[in-house]
Amino acid sequence: MKQVLYRNPITFFLGALMALLMLAPASVQAQDLGDAAKGKQLFNQNCAACHALNRKMTGPALAGVYDKYEGDMEWLGKWIKNNQALIKAGDERALAIYNEYNQTPMTAFPTLSDQDINDIIAYTQAPPPAPVQTAVVADAGAGSSDSGVGTDILLGALAVVLGLLLMMLYLVTRTLKRFAAANGIEVETAGRKSLWKAYAQNQFLILVTVILLLLASAYHMYGYFMQVGVDQGYAPIQPIHFSHKIHAGDNKIDCKFCHSSARSSKHSGIPSLENCMNCHKSIYEYKGNPEGPSAEDLANGYTNEFYTGEIKKLYAAVGWDEESMQYTGESQPVEWVRVHKLPDLAYFNHSQHVTVAGVECQTCHGPVETMEILQQHAPLTMGWCINCHRQTNVNVKDNKYYESIHKALSEKYGVEELTAAQMGGLECGKCHY
Repeated sequence: MKQVLYRNPITFFLGALMALLMLAPASVQAQDLGDAAKGKQLFNQNCAACHALNRKMTGPALAGVYDKYEGDMEWLGKWIKNNQALIKAGDERALAIYNEYNQTPMTAFPTLSDQDINDIIAYTQAPPPAPVQTAVVADAGAGSSDSGVGTDILLGALAVVLGLLLMMLYLVTRTLKRFAAANGIEVETAGRKSLWKAYAQNQFLILVTVILLLLASAYHMYGYFMQVGVDQGYAPIQPIHFSHKIHAGDNKIDCKFCHSSARSSKHSGIPSLENCMNCHKSIYEYKGNPEGPSAEDLANGYTNEFYTGEIKKLYAAVGWDEESMQYTGESQPVEWVRVHKLPDLAYFNHSQHVTVAGVECQTCHGPVETMEILQQHAPLTMGWCINCHRQTNVNVKDNKYYESIHKALSEKYGVEELTAAQMGGLECGKCHY
């Protein structure tokens, strides 16, 4: 047989080619499966909630799944479209996956076409993208070195000119004194009073000065005491960094999804860590900056690695094991720092404002969707609340809460719309009890 192969070059070439194809890795053959770019989009829409490419989540890691199942696209298609049918039929590979992941049923995707599945598998076979090289931002001072040098030169020149003028004034004065002495001219200096002595002998100026000092002191003391308890702009650092900009801004998460008690309770409430884990069981790393952080974020340290590290802090606090995808029971409390706080003598009900009055969260808390670190936007003083009650019209349209009293009050005040003040919003007992 060997002699035949060697004597026939064509047969030898075909045999060698077949041997190379058999030895070639399956990943090379998978390059022609489909469009990896379309597959990425389909993967993110259908698979990313339970699967990642290079780590186990609710389901297995999918990188290299084509190689793992020896390029059996027919079986992969059946599994993706209706995995339960394979499990009920007793398919060994299907049962192995089902049992390995605690018999968690996988969502079936019967609407995916064969080409869609090919695109997804092509995406899982594609080599990982090269890491983004983040450009190092030069120091702000270095970037403005030219303007800095120009300013220094200008200031130095002004200082030299001022020094020369002072020296010239001194020399001119000294020359005049010598000239007067040479000509027998006496310069009368007697009788001149110092400025301080002249001021001390003027009782009217002293009285005016005292009054001005008293008024200025009273003004500053009043301003100081009026700031007591006013924490506008207060932005404490939290033990776990939570970016409202990413959650409420980039991802458009409604405020009341996390602060759900604001709809029906006096307090808006702090979301439990389990509420965070509803999403972060699957979101284990931050990928919001595929092109790298901006210069501002980089200067503040807000990189992808930073946000991923904060997710790890969440896992440690709630007791979540990433490898087994289970809770360990070893949780620890998070000592959140309170941002907004009214004095105990003031009553404020979130549900009355949010549910009944329909006030948006941003009205009091400001544009939280733009805040990387949450801060107190409004002063939350009594005057600020009263002004809001005087200026804000109550939404009475299709609002049964106000149906019984709206007609009587609108006739009393002779207006079509009622402000919160006209509804009793200025009564002391409404907010103080």
